[in-house]
Amino acid sequence: MRVFVTGATGFIGSAIVQELIAGGHEVVGLARTDENAASLAKWGAKAHRGELADTESLAAGARASEGVVHTAFGHDFSNFAANIETDRLAVEALAGALAGSGKPLIISSGTLMVSHASPATEEHGPAGPGVPRGASEEAVRTASERGVRGAIVRLSPSVHDKTRAGLVSMMFEIAREKGFSAYVGDGANRWPAVHRLDAARLFVLGLERAAAGTRLHAAAEEVPLRTIAEAVGEALGVPTRSITAEEAGAHFGWFGPFAGIDNPTSSTLTRERLGWRPREVGLLEDIRATELAPAG
Repeated sequence: MRVFVTGATGFIGSAIVQELIAGGHEVVGLARTDENAASLAKWGAKAHRGELADTESLAAGARASEGVVHTAFGHDFSNFAANIETDRLAVEALAGALAGSGKPLIISSGTLMVSHASPATEEHGPAGPGVPRGASEEAVRTASERGVRGAIVRLSPSVHDKTRAGLVSMMFEIAREKGFSAYVGDGANRWPAVHRLDAARLFVLGLERAAAGTRLHAAAEEVPLRTIAEAVGEALGVPTRSITAEEAGAHFGWFGPFAGIDNPTSSTLTRERLGWRPREVGLLEDIRATELAPAG
C-alpha cells in the first residue's frame, strides 16, 4: 500500500514510517524542510513537500495515496486553540480528498480528550462539545459515512521511550526547575501510558484492518501519578512531594490542569478487534533508564 504520512519525522510518526516500511508498504511522508526530506530518504521513504497548514498540499498527498496516517500536530501550547483549528482543517482536507474511495484514514487523538468514564472505552466519545481534537474525531466519523475507512487512534498522555515521555517529559523539566518532583493531592489519579513502538504498531494495524468509524486506544498500562512523580524524582535525584490542587497552577503552569486528571482508559476492544498486544517496556522502566535526567 502507498501510504501518505503526516508528522512523518516526528517522535511517533518516524516509528510509524519505519514500521510501515518493514511491513512492505511504500511510504510518502509530509516534509516541511530539506532536513525532514533527508531523514525520510534515509529510512527508505519518499518526501511530499508541504506543511500542515497547506490543506491543498495535504489533499494532493492523500489523493495520490492508497491510505493516510495523520500524526502531525503543533505542540506549541501557547497557541493551543489555533493548533486545534489547524488540525481540524487538515483532517477535513484529508478526508475530503479520500471521500468515496474506501481508502483508510487514521488520525491521532488523545485519551485525555475522552469522557472520563471509569474506565473510558473505545465506545465513549469526546468529553463534550468544544473538547480539544473532538472536532477532528468527528470529522473522521463523518467521513466514515462518506466512503472513507476512517479510524482514530487515541494516544496515552505518556507515549514514551527512554528519550521522551509525552507529558511526563514536562514533569522532568518542572522538577528540575523547581528542585522537587510533585503530584497533586494523594497522587492516585491514573495516567495511561504506551511505548512509542507499540503505538506505531497500532497505527499500522488500524491502517490495515480497522473498520470505518473505529476508535482505538493506545493504552498499554495505567500508572498513578504519584508513582510517576516518585520515579521522576528518583531519576533526577530530587525529593518528591504532594501539592494541593490550588498550588498546581503556580507549580506546573499550563501543565497544571493535566496533573490532576484521572484518566482510566481501557484498550480491551482495541486488543480484541485488532489483536494488538503491547510488548515493549513499561513507562517506569523507561523513566529509570531515561536520557532526560542528567548523567552521574
